[in-house]
Amino acid sequence: MNNNITYSSPFPPSFVFGVAAASAQIEGAAFTDGKGESIWDRFCRIPGKVAHGDTLDTAVDHYHRFDEDFALMASLGVKHYRLSIAWPRIYPNGDGDINQAGIDFYRRLLDSMARHGITPWVTLFHWDLPQALEDRGGWTSRETVDAFARYADTVVKALGDVVKNWITLNEIRCFTVLAYGVGLKAPGRKESAAVVNQTYHHALLAHGHAVRAVREFGGPGARVGLTDNCDVCVPVTETPEDIAAAKAWFLEKNAHILGAIHGRGYSKDYLDRVGADAPTVQAGDFELISLPTDFLGLNIYTATYVRAGHNGQGYEALALPPNYPRADSTWLNLVPQAIYWASRMCHELYGHASIYITENGCGYNDEQVVNGEVIDLHRRDYVRNHLREAHRAIADGVPVDGYFLWSFIDNFEWEDGYERRFGIVHCDYQTLQRTPKLSARYYAHVMRTRTVV
Repeated sequence: MNNNITYSSPFPPSFVFGVAAASAQIEGAAFTDGKGESIWDRFCRIPGKVAHGDTLDTAVDHYHRFDEDFALMASLGVKHYRLSIAWPRIYPNGDGDINQAGIDFYRRLLDSMARHGITPWVTLFHWDLPQALEDRGGWTSRETVDAFARYADTVVKALGDVVKNWITLNEIRCFTVLAYGVGLKAPGRKESAAVVNQTYHHALLAHGHAVRAVREFGGPGARVGLTDNCDVCVPVTETPEDIAAAKAWFLEKNAHILGAIHGRGYSKDYLDRVGADAPTVQAGDFELISLPTDFLGLNIYTATYVRAGHNGQGYEALALPPNYPRADSTWLNLVPQAIYWASRMCHELYGHASIYITENGCGYNDEQVVNGEVIDLHRRDYVRNHLREAHRAIADGVPVDGYFLWSFIDNFEWEDGYERRFGIVHCDYQTLQRTPKLSARYYAHVMRTRTVV
């Protein structure tokens, strides 16, 4: 490891700096121009599921204001933007007839990005499953995989001439176990462990189909990868014993997604742990799931501290003390080393030769515009500290090739509604006025100078 890091040295010339957002969270126009109902459109209307009964109906109205938003991005020096396609805009019922108005919308949006000099990084699925598919079982059903395969083919064929960076799925854990096991996210079901494990498998199959679609229809220069919110740990001390313990923890916690993809099947340890709840696998599944990708996207927010177990055996995960620093998002404990260790472990354990931090950010409440400014020094420090860890990873030979800050603008934060703000641009939800925060000005400086100061 390189312990003599000069943080003021620039990031490599090829390093990608960008921002990110997702269709459901920013577009609004939830039932405009033929868009179908998504599971989040339905979930929002169930009393008590989303803070304050907030809906996606208007969001920040990016659907009608995207050109304004891209002009603002360009003014900050943003050259790369990670966005997602809303499946219900393309196939209102999940499958069946294509909604050409949806394709046309994304064409207009991508044309605007090109005019403003912004490169698209397109995620095919960021949680907004068509409700019609959920009514037929959602991710518990293999029919959803078949519908996704058709959807992926359609989108890549339609947009592949201008989109060259594709992301298959966003955060499998969130739209499987948190949605079908815990019930926290749409559709809010609480199924058995066996059913949840099957949703993991169906998501992996969808990932494989997206890779296949890009290979078949993406054209010259097309690249594709998964974005995963892997479970991350940080060794308490950077000793061989604690690092080995952290690796053991990481392999166990990520066996069902990253381990399955790169192991070309479920490991014996994983199958022994889940027993009779193991997913049903059909012949040929892992030939599809394990298709080679060009990069791995990591959404990094927080981590668990791990040390070697008693007598050097196994690992011990440590509980955080009550006053450990965190954001207003109760799950978001501030552990900047997460970026370093997540990327390093994915490189060392799975052999990833190109890694992008596809999300990193922090959610806070009640950020006020005062005299035209939002002084979000907590977010500025969060970004600075995490970028220093990305810089350290690169210095240690980890192939971290880019960083996308979450998020470009305050938006609908799923079950937290509009209460939780992640943006570097403030949105007044009454007037829809956009105001860059202090963190936006800081990040603009980082992108311009390619240094963390």
